[in-house]
Amino acid sequence: MSGSAVVAKRYAKALYSAAVEKGNTLEVEEQLKTLVTVLHSDEDVKRFILAPRISQSDKLKVLRTALEGKLSEAVLNTVELLVERGRTDIFADLLEAYVKIEGEALGIGDATVYSTYALSQEEQEHVAQEFSQLTNRKIRVTNLVDKSLLGGLKVVIGDTLYDGSLSGKLARLEKSFNDKHRR
Repeated sequence: MSGSAVVAKRYAKALYSAAVEKGNTLEVEEQLKTLVTVLHSDEDVKRFILAPRISQSDKLKVLRTALEGKLSEAVLNTVELLVERGRTDIFADLLEAYVKIEGEALGIGDATVYSTYALSQEEQEHVAQEFSQLTNRKIRVTNLVDKSLLGGLKVVIGDTLYDGSLSGKLARLEKSFNDKHRR
């Protein structure tokens, strides 16, 4: 685990505790996702946040004005704390750590499902249902398109890979042939 991931995990634990007190853990997750999306997709915002010549206090004023009323007090305080401490580089790690902590606490697992095409909502729900039964957790699906799979699905939940892709099956078949020929 990288240094910034460790730091992000500490902030995520504190933020999750504050969200539990207010009863808005899922809302905080959505706010973090939106914040990270904006910070990573808008080049002007990214440049502003990372600009070394803009003082922390000026960044804080602009951010508070832009974000007040749009984020819960806990998220806003966390953003301000990270800006003050010059840790604006860990927002993505913070989101990832928060989602893990929240998932563990609520019995929710996050599955990244790789497929050759974008799955419909119905297909995503089917995958979630199948893996919920397998893992005994509620599963949230994030679908990513990966044309290199040739067909089938590859599902990652935590540190576990479930490879039902055609390319994965072919790779396993090739390995079994190679193993037999070495003997």
